[in-house]
Amino acid sequence: MALTTIALVGPMGAGKSTIGRLLSERLSRPFVDSDKEIEERAGASIPWIFDIEGEKGFREREQQTLFELLEQGDMVLATGGGIVGRDANRKMLRKYAQVVYLQTSVATQLARTAADKNRPLLQTDNPEQVLTDLLAKREPWYQDVADITVSTDVLTPEAVVEEIIRGLHGNH
Repeated sequence: MALTTIALVGPMGAGKSTIGRLLSERLSRPFVDSDKEIEERAGASIPWIFDIEGEKGFREREQQTLFELLEQGDMVLATGGGIVGRDANRKMLRKYAQVVYLQTSVATQLARTAADKNRPLLQTDNPEQVLTDLLAKREPWYQDVADITVSTDVLTPEAVVEEIIRGLHGNH
């Protein structure tokens, strides 16, 4: 397998960070979480960036960070759920990464994100509707960039990692 970036995409709560850490250990590659990278570079939390710069400002930072990380190569990269919303990001992911789509249901997303206040898009009276709308909009983009798709609803993180590794070796 060529040394390239393995990028994990999918909705919030799909397990990108958890699975990314485990996968990076298994493959002995560095792990980078693009949202954490954005926060470190900005010296501010994502909710703060959203409050001050709006979603557009955040998406600009996200795109710049993605491009720079993909140029570095050879890592396991957990991306933010909305990274697939820009054509340029999808093109870069397809060109410079093996992309794994971690698919999950809205019910699982709700259960996994219920107590997380660090998700600006869910700070609403109806997070279930927000997640449903986001998934309907983004699902075609996740499918479009994915080399491998693994459902994370019922599998343990370790089992998801096994599925990804099988997929990377062409056995999925």
